Amino acid sequence: MTDVFTLAPGFRTAATACGLKKDGALDLTLVVADVPCSAAGVFTTNRVQAAPVLYDREVLATSAGDIRGIIANAGCANACTGDEGKANTRAMAGLAADLVGARADQILVLSTGVIGRQLDMTKVAKGMQALAPQTWQTDAEAASLAIMTTDTHPKRARATAVIAGREVTVAGMAKGAGMIHPGMATMLGIVTTDAQVAPELLATALKQAVNQSFNRISVDGDMSTNDTVLLLASGVAHVAIGEGELAQFTTLLSQVCMELAKRIARDGEGATKLVEIRVTGAVDGAMAHRVADSIACSPLVKTAIHGNDPNWGRVVCAAGYSGAAIDPDTLTLDFGLGDEQIRLVTSGMPVVADLDAASQLLRRENVYITLDLGMGQAATTVWTCDFSKEYVEVNAHYTT
Repeated sequence: MTDVFTLAPGFRTAATACGLKKDGALDLTLVVADVPCSAAGVFTTNRVQAAPVLYDREVLATSAGDIRGIIANAGCANACTGDEGKANTRAMAGLAADLVGARADQILVLSTGVIGRQLDMTKVAKGMQALAPQTWQTDAEAASLAIMTTDTHPKRARATAVIAGREVTVAGMAKGAGMIHPGMATMLGIVTTDAQVAPELLATALKQAVNQSFNRISVDGDMSTNDTVLLLASGVAHVAIGEGELAQFTTLLSQVCMELAKRIARDGEGATKLVEIRVTGAVDGAMAHRVADSIACSPLVKTAIHGNDPNWGRVVCAAGYSGAAIDPDTLTLDFGLGDEQIRLVTSGMPVVADLDAASQLLRRENVYITLDLGMGQAATTVWTCDFSKEYVEVNAHYTT
């Protein structure tokens, strides 16, 4: 990543503080597409969905090939806010559309923050005045800060690849630190590309990328009401992505999404470590993911890792109650990676191991756990973090 973060060519941003955050930090951001672009989105599977999620679904159903921008706020989720919340979402889109010179149905909306509170539209409207066209810039540093809530640092990623003989860029930013769990993981993500991609193919690529990234992270097992990842394609690179180029483009997109996802897991509320859990030897991918997800969500596993305790029994236990039809007599468990890997379990039974050395592996910022189910060839990887006292402190007083 360069010192100055930019989205893909064809996009500019602006950010301001309108007072939705109590500390006066940046809380309103605008992403502008210089030309009408294709768009796709993946949203929370929570049955309780915020007004912006409902609105964005409607927009993408009718205008996915003609999007001009995204307006996003932090400090208020605009969830469980009824008809007033829906009206406020449309009003936000309208205000942003006026700035961009577009229709309201060409603007997507994101919100994050406390659930059950109405947006202060007086503050939002005043903030919009500070997002005038003369403030738009390719530098997206401020925009990545403005979408944060309990995050301790912004999440940004950018990658390029040569497709069809020309360079294609994918760049994105995300927020997320708490209420993170697959389906999809609780977060907001704005990803951009300068490739030319039809909305249908863009949606296919995004779904695949999300399933390998944002649906492979967990901080606390909670899923929010606002989870959204939006992907916009400006097409200014003049590289047309068809069926033949889709796999290569999806690989590039997945690279960026995976980097953003790992940054979210590492920045989990109160987290001190990024934990990578690999489950191999599964009958199929669904089994591997179910087992890995169960381990990643276990408070006992996560607290043991925080305390550098190589309590492997908690890992095996979490695998056992995952609901997957595993065979306990074929399990192999390792802590660490590569030459430093330490085997703790073989054929479901403990082996003589240097537990002090295993504890030292858990003291590192990047922790690796590999569980081989010994039943097949499928595998998956998920990312989580440890649980610390700070997680409780952050969430015990979130609204007070």
